[in-house]
Amino acid sequence: MNHLVPTDRGYRLARHAHIVVYTARDDGDLLTVYDCGAAQKPPSAQFIGHLVNVEAPGRTERTPTGYVVRLVEGGRLVEQADGEWVIRPA
Repeated sequence: MNHLVPTDRGYRLARHAHIVVYTARDDGDLLTVYDCGAAQKPPSAQFIGHLVNVEAPGRTERTPTGYVVRLVEGGRLVEQADGEWVIRPA
């Protein structure tokens, strides 16, 4: 399940995208991408790995199972190494 728009360097993240990171997995974190938290739609994509940096404008909130990254202007989800993901500005 990956409905994100691919770019030459990763995947395009929608404006106001939410990335929910569950850190309770043994084989890496579970990154679940939603186009918008208010839309009440199924997730656009899921990845297993680690979100190592967020460079795009947004805010991060801790949750009991990990954290949520809420983007303001969208961005790009880029795999910089095997299983290591970065969110860069669009």
